[in-house]
Amino acid sequence: MLVFDAYAWIEYFLGSNEGKIVKDHLEEKENILTPEIILAEIARKYLREGVSEHKINQRLRFIIARSETEGVDADLSLKAAKAWRKLSESAKGKELGAVGLTDGILLALAQEHDARIVTGDPHFEDLKEVIMLGGRSEEL
Repeated sequence: MLVFDAYAWIEYFLGSNEGKIVKDHLEEKENILTPEIILAEIARKYLREGVSEHKINQRLRFIIARSETEGVDADLSLKAAKAWRKLSESAKGKELGAVGLTDGILLALAQEHDARIVTGDPHFEDLKEVIMLGGRSEEL
């Protein structure tokens, strides 16, 4: 199983080289998991960029159709907080900026499902649970 973050989906929709890697995973019919909070992150990014609500809805529905989505319950909340702490500690001194709670959710879900995260986020760079895409695109 693979866990896609917002970076992976955005690169997919851009059709970038990194997006082609994401597309390959989708076409291989791998089990894909997308945390529901990622849908909100993607919608926020596209709204800031002036993308129409219709287009945003199309993309979100595409993600829902092509992947399983999972929300955050009490158990995952605690696991995500611990994962966030782990990521924050490993980011110290690396000039990466603050680790978002969504990053903790991604890592906790990947660990819970024995899955790998598909991302370009440098906070995940040194983790074995990660398929790292190319350079970081603009801030989400």
